[in-house]
Amino acid sequence: MGHMEGLARLLIYIGLFILVMGIILLGLSRLGVTGFRLPGDIYIRRENFTFFFPITTMLLISLVLTILFNLLGRR
Repeated sequence: MGHMEGLARLLIYIGLFILVMGIILLGLSRLGVTGFRLPGDIYIRRENFTFFFPITTMLLISLVLTILFNLLGRR
């Protein structure tokens, strides 16, 4: 398998993953699940201003994806 073919397969897998996650999120939003906040996420609400910075959520997603890609890359 050439270098370009491997990159093409990786991009296809990433695209399929994004598609599946989008379908799951769409389904959850239709069920009334609007999201979640973990302890450590920054959420500030004022009269006409809302600021949300999901730092803990981003770190958790990064950790899970790092482990997943490392496991898939060791084949």
